[in-house]
Amino acid sequence: MSRFSVLVHHNAVLRLRDPGHLISYAVMPMVLMLVFKPLFAASIADGATQAVLGLLVMFTVLALSIVGTALLSERTWQTWDRLRATPATAAELLAGKAVPVFTVLVVQQAVLLVFGHYVVGMPAPASPVLLGFAVLVWSLTLLAVGTAVATLVRSHGELSAVCDVGSLVVSSLGGALIPATMLPGWAHTIAPISPGYWAMTMLRGAVEGHSGDVFRAAAVLGGLAVVAGAVAVVRLERGLSRLRG
Repeated sequence: MSRFSVLVHHNAVLRLRDPGHLISYAVMPMVLMLVFKPLFAASIADGATQAVLGLLVMFTVLALSIVGTALLSERTWQTWDRLRATPATAAELLAGKAVPVFTVLVVQQAVLLVFGHYVVGMPAPASPVLLGFAVLVWSLTLLAVGTAVATLVRSHGELSAVCDVGSLVVSSLGGALIPATMLPGWAHTIAPISPGYWAMTMLRGAVEGHSGDVFRAAAVLGGLAVVAGAVAVVRLERGLSRLRG
C-alpha cells in the first residue's frame, strides 16, 4: 500500500503540473452547450439534455489523449523499464497511473453534468445513483480504451490524431451531435457499433430513470473495456520500450 500510494501521488502530481487538456475539455464543452442549446431546443423536445450529454460524450472521448499520455510518456521518456526495476509490480505501476487519470475523467463528467443542470437547464436526473453508475462505467471504458491506444500508437502525434478522429466518428455515429434517430439511414443502421451510441443511451437512460437502458448499455461498454484491457495487457507484456506499433 505504501508503494501504491507513492505511485498514485507521483502520477497525480504529473497530471496537476500539466492541467491544460483537462481545463480545455471542461471549458470548451460548457461554451458549446450554451451555443447549441437553442438549436437543439428548437428541433427536439429534450434539447438541453441532448446538448449536455452529447458534448459530454464528445469531449470525454477527446480526453482519451489524457489517458494515453499517462502511459505513452513512459515510452517516449524511456522510463518504463526503470520503473519495472523497482520493487513495484507491473500491476501496481498500472494502477498507480490509472487512479489519477480515472479521477480526472470522473471529475470532468461531474463538472459538465452540474453545469448542464444548473446553467444549461438539463432536468435533474431521475436517479443520481444511476447517473453516478453510468459515469463510472463510461470512465472505466475510456480508461481501458485509452490505455490500449497508448500501447498501439508510436508517438504523441499519432495519439492526438487517433483521439481527434475517434472523437468525431464516435460522436457523429453515436448520436452525440444530433440524435441517432435523425441520422441518415445508413448511419442510423451502423450507429450501435459506436461506443458513443451506448454512452448516450446509458447517460440518457440514467437522467430519465430507465434502468434497463442503463444496464444494457453498461454491459456493452463493459465488454469493450474488457477487450481493450486485454489488448493493453498483451502489449504491455512485451515491455513498453520494445513496442514499435
